[in-house]
Amino acid sequence: MSADEQSMRRVTAIRNGTVIDHIPGGMVLQALQIFNVDGRHSNPISLVMNVPSRKLGTKDILKIEDRELTQEELDRLALIAPIASVSIIRNYSVAEKLSIKLGDEMVNVARCVYSNCISNSEREPLPHRLKVLKTSPMTLQCHYCGRIQNLERLVKNLL
Repeated sequence: MSADEQSMRRVTAIRNGTVIDHIPGGMVLQALQIFNVDGRHSNPISLVMNVPSRKLGTKDILKIEDRELTQEELDRLALIAPIASVSIIRNYSVAEKLSIKLGDEMVNVARCVYSNCISNSEREPLPHRLKVLKTSPMTLQCHYCGRIQNLERLVKNLL
């Protein structure tokens, strides 16, 4: 039995919802922030942290019952987990496999973390554009001010 199979058995199967695998180890709490999951909702959530992974060394797994992610949410997830695999579960079976499509630029996903950037000015309504410089580790640069973005702060600036 592979490490992936063993890690998946740590949490029970879900009837309907979303399973996100290959989140870099220790990043699942930021994923919860991205999806606005704060524990006050009725959807059951299962998470597994820091399990062995051949691709990542360690990984996290997130299961959200009775919720299917939108493409907009997948775009946000790319900030912290650009190689994550997402499975939509219906009636205990994988109905769809979604992949994160990370291009050279992220548009209107998050606001530049620097308050004096022109993209944050209300008088200059510009699209929020972040260039993807590297995916491992994720390195983003604002198209307008050229500053490298702090990912922890960027997750708090989601649109």
